[in-house]
Amino acid sequence: MKIGGGMREMVRPLQPRSAALPELATAVLILDEDRTVEYVNASAEALFMPVDPAGCTLSALFTSCGATGGDDVFAVKDAVTKHAPFRLRLADDRLLDCTLRSLSSGGFVVSMDDVTTYVRNAELAERDALTGLANRKVLRERLDERLASAARSGQATAILYVDLDRFKAVNDSLGHPVGDGLLRKVAERFKSALREGDLVARIGGDEFAVIQADAPQPAAATALATRLVDLISRAYAVEGHVLNIGASIGIAIAPHDGTGSDDLLKNADLALYRAKAEGRGCFRFFEPGMDERMQARRSMEVDLRRTLALKQLELVYQPQFDVAASEIVGFEALIRWHHPARGVVPPAEFIPLAEEIGVITAIGEWVLRTACKQAAAWPTPLCIAVNLSPAQFRGGKLLETVVSALAQSQLPAHRLELEITEGALLDNADGTLDVLNSLRELGVRISMDDFGTGYSSLGYLMKFPFDKIKIDQCFIRDIDTHIERQAIIRAIISVATTLGMKTIAEGVETDAELSCIRAQGCDEVQGYLTGRPMSASNAIALIEPVRLALAS
Repeated sequence: MKIGGGMREMVRPLQPRSAALPELATAVLILDEDRTVEYVNASAEALFMPVDPAGCTLSALFTSCGATGGDDVFAVKDAVTKHAPFRLRLADDRLLDCTLRSLSSGGFVVSMDDVTTYVRNAELAERDALTGLANRKVLRERLDERLASAARSGQATAILYVDLDRFKAVNDSLGHPVGDGLLRKVAERFKSALREGDLVARIGGDEFAVIQADAPQPAAATALATRLVDLISRAYAVEGHVLNIGASIGIAIAPHDGTGSDDLLKNADLALYRAKAEGRGCFRFFEPGMDERMQARRSMEVDLRRTLALKQLELVYQPQFDVAASEIVGFEALIRWHHPARGVVPPAEFIPLAEEIGVITAIGEWVLRTACKQAAAWPTPLCIAVNLSPAQFRGGKLLETVVSALAQSQLPAHRLELEITEGALLDNADGTLDVLNSLRELGVRISMDDFGTGYSSLGYLMKFPFDKIKIDQCFIRDIDTHIERQAIIRAIISVATTLGMKTIAEGVETDAELSCIRAQGCDEVQGYLTGRPMSASNAIALIEPVRLALAS
């Protein structure tokens, strides 16, 4: 083997077998009967620079330039009667499709075509550009192949639909570069969880699918789904941010849940919707009847998108009372959906759906503006409490919306109290706290709703000076007969008092509960005992300067 042109004089003069070869775009090597390169045209010489192929065997040539894929080319040639094709990968990852042919005059000719661009483009057509996983097209093709094979063998095939929980909040609050980095890390976790032969594909923004074949079902799908829910929910570090998301999974298994791709994919999707509807962070198998329930859900979704335009929403008001003074101090605005066919739809049924389909921000703005407008007309300047959804913090327009609502209604800022849950802080704590501080500067009061039901509520009290803590009704129910609940309430009230925050107990329904709450030192109460949610007109009638005769 000779390196570089300066040593060509050491190689005996070699005559090309054809005068046309030097100008061919295709790279050509001619080998003598001893399988040693005796001629190389300009295109081939450029491929192997700085190695000079002349005088080398093919094996030595390929080894010297770090090429792979041509080790057994003559073994293949000797085993067949016609030309032997093979693919060569150079050290710089260029790909060459090569053909070895015997010459009638003796020796061999090797032609080489650079197919790097063609192969890369073909791979890109089958890969998700961001994560490198298979794309939807490949998923469908592979699923068709697996189902056809399973039909012959009788082996079950599972398809798992995976949707990332809380990914949209990350993308919206921290930006697409962070979201993209998170998706790449999720893709790596998928790869680490799968067996060889399983296929994972990215089929949408934060949606993935896994094909699991040649495994006992449903046990294998259960094990994989359990592993994925746990693995994906572990914390991620992306560009200096510690991120927490989760995964909801729907599973369909062929042939029980369908023998064709369309049916199987649709049923896995239906099972995914069930998993998301039941709290997320879990997996569900497809069951008969899910399609009917999904049609009902989609019907409600269509109706929900039209509620504002059709003016089907109404606010009702539940009074809040000062325990010591025995007088009304404000109301909480609660939403009701009056549907012409469904009747009154409870908030617990439509609020989660509104958050999921992205209409909660518009509904929340309507609630805020309506509550401020109606409260501004009350005969006594009481406070109005309005609940905020975590989604309202993500759009970046909450502060602007509150300022606009106060200005249009002429409601003094100190009469507006905004209630947030821990969920609003979990998505983007720093960004949410910035908005809350800006609202506080306006004079708006901020309370933490459902206190005690989250895992880090106490930590948030140290980060933000809430005006009020709303103790969740799960601690109030039958508190007079549960010593441990009394201890919890006493501890919450003590912390709030130390931090200069008021407390309000929600869900008070009996005189015994009220007496116990009063004994613990709670500032305010709200519940069926002191007043059920009422219409705007009934709220005005109640706002006369009268005291409620609470049991002493």
